[in-house]
Amino acid sequence: MTTENVIRMVPKVLLHDHLDGGLRPETIIELADELGYDKLPTKDPKKLAAWFQRGANKGSLVEYLQGFEHTTGIMQTKDGLERVAYEMMEDMSKDGVCYVETRFAPVYHTQKGLYYEDIVSAVLSGLERGKKDFGVGYGLILCGMRNMKNTLDIAELAVNYRKQGVVGFDLAGEEGGFPPKRHLDAFQFIQRANFNITIHAGEAFGKESIWQAIQWCGAHRIGHATHLKDDFTYDNQGNIVAFGELAQYILDKRIPLEICLLSNVHTGAVDKIENHPFGTLFREKFRVTINTDDRLMSNTTMTKEFMLTVEHFNLTLDDIEKITINAMKSAFIKYNERLYYIYNIIKPGYQKVRDKLLSIKN
Repeated sequence: MTTENVIRMVPKVLLHDHLDGGLRPETIIELADELGYDKLPTKDPKKLAAWFQRGANKGSLVEYLQGFEHTTGIMQTKDGLERVAYEMMEDMSKDGVCYVETRFAPVYHTQKGLYYEDIVSAVLSGLERGKKDFGVGYGLILCGMRNMKNTLDIAELAVNYRKQGVVGFDLAGEEGGFPPKRHLDAFQFIQRANFNITIHAGEAFGKESIWQAIQWCGAHRIGHATHLKDDFTYDNQGNIVAFGELAQYILDKRIPLEICLLSNVHTGAVDKIENHPFGTLFREKFRVTINTDDRLMSNTTMTKEFMLTVEHFNLTLDDIEKITINAMKSAFIKYNERLYYIYNIIKPGYQKVRDKLLSIKN
């Protein structure tokens, strides 16, 4: 039986997590007090958490993103940024995550005069301290914002910090009206530097956004990709009879898809979990990974997301292990490091839990 406790025990890999979407409510309140930030709707931690989650669960990506005004608003000092990164690593450890790639947009953290270098260094310091204290591996992804024109600056920043722990570049923000091909200079710079690209695509906009992300911008992974289902042909019984050229290409090339179940319901990308294309994508052998997106806004963890796959798509412990290994294969760290996690942490970790379950059964 794949229970919540079993899932929490096994090693998990998280590739799509927003640093500014996973703060502890208590930390938000404390950092707001230190900064003199007076825009929070409440200073009660439980009520604040409920406010973020209620604001996120409106079926609109634009409204979902509004809570970030407060989280980024209080992440404006080096100490604050380091603390948020460190606490994220602790939270990952408690949830059984063995490796995480977190992402954020440095452009939102300059309100108090910090330079990009200050911002990235502070976050990396918190992540590194967290790795030492909690044993969780990490990579940092820097986000350019699709509604801004400075994405090349962020791409250059990402490459400058590749030896300190930055592992990739992302394009995030509202999709409608802001196609990824507007940022070709940033993506071409990343490609010429032999660096890693992931792009939010097909979440709030159609399959064209995914196609552009891959074929124009060279994405190595796709964030969400919910609208890839628009490239499937179904029969009258709802069974897939054919893939379009884009879906077939993604399947054939093993392009990883960063699936975020709860978040996609909260932003309106799907109407309910059981209608999420994840089940179809998994059955058809696409390289799917399971992720949290924004832990605070969606009130979620990796354990919770995997429980949804068990409850709604009948996944087994073997399936969860397979997805975890696929996620590790798709991470942006070096090949030998990925192998280390797979053979020294993930596989032994699952075997240990299976042995434990077998001994209880007997």
